[in-house]
Amino acid sequence: MIRYIDTYRDHFGVERICRVLDATEGGFITSRGYRAAKTRVRSARELKDDLLIGEIQRIYAQNYSVYGVRKIWHALRREGWAVGRDQTYRLMRKAGITGAVRGRKPRTTVPVPVPDHRPDLVERNFTAPAPGVLWVADITYIRTSAGFVYTAFVIDAYSRRIVGWATRSSMTTEALSLEALEHALATARRQQNTDLVHHSDRGGQYVAVAYTEKLADHGIRPSVGTVGDSYDNSLAETVNGLYKTELIYSQPGWRSLTEVEFATMNWVHWWNTHRLHEHLRHQTPAEVEAAYYEHQREQTPAPIPRN
Repeated sequence: MIRYIDTYRDHFGVERICRVLDATEGGFITSRGYRAAKTRVRSARELKDDLLIGEIQRIYAQNYSVYGVRKIWHALRREGWAVGRDQTYRLMRKAGITGAVRGRKPRTTVPVPVPDHRPDLVERNFTAPAPGVLWVADITYIRTSAGFVYTAFVIDAYSRRIVGWATRSSMTTEALSLEALEHALATARRQQNTDLVHHSDRGGQYVAVAYTEKLADHGIRPSVGTVGDSYDNSLAETVNGLYKTELIYSQPGWRSLTEVEFATMNWVHWWNTHRLHEHLRHQTPAEVEAAYYEHQREQTPAPIPRN
C-alpha cells in the first residue's frame, strides 16, 4: 500500500488516494498513517534485506540470470553471507527474481544405415575416477534469422568441464563434431597409462570414418548408446539442455552464426570457471579439477636426494 501511494502521490495527492482506497475493501491506511510510516526509522532487518537483495541481483546478473534459489543461496554463502535458504527464497521473491526452467530439447541424432559394432562401455554410468578418463559428446541446434547453426560439445564426465566445443552452420563431421574433438585433444589433460573412453550416440557425425580414425590415432576407445535413447547419453543431453536454457532461450532471437559462436564461447568459459554445479556440490569444474590434481601432487612421494 505504501509503495502504491508513493507511485501515484504526485499525480493524485496522498489525501485523495487514501480517501478513495478507504471506500474499497483494500483500504486500511489514512494520510496521517502514511506520513507516519514514511518518517519511521527503518529496522535493521529491512536494511539488511536491501543489502542482500543488491547482492542477489548482482549474482543473478553475473550468471546469465539463470540461478534459482539453491545456487543463489550457495553463491551467497561462498561469499561469506550468513543467510538461510528460506531467507534467500523470500528475498528473491521480493526482488522478482526466478531461476530458469529447462524445456525439452529436439533430437539431432541422425542414424546412418550402416552396421555399427561399437560397444556401450558406459551403460548409463556417467561417473569417472579422474579427469581425462571418460568424455561424452553430443550435438544440438540453434535457430537464427540466417538459418540453423549447430553446436557440438565434448564433456569430461569427472568434472563436467566442457573440454571441446564448436559452433558451425553445417552439421557435417569435418565442420562440427571433429573440430570439437580436436579442440578437446588440444586443450584437455589425460591420465597417463589410462584408457580414455569417448561416448556418444549413434549419429552419423560420430560414425564417420574421419571421426573414428581420429579417436584411434589418439588411443581413445569409442563407446555408443542405443539408437534413439537419450538416457544412454544423458550427461551430454543434460549439458545441451542447460546450454539452450541458460544461453539460447535467454534472448528472443539470434541473428547469425557469429553471434551464437561468440556467445557460446563466453558461456563455456562461465560454465567451466564460474557456474556452480549441484552435481559437484556447488563447485565449479575448474575447482574440482584443481582439487584433484592438488591431491595427486600431495600423494606423490618426494624424490630422494642423491648424495
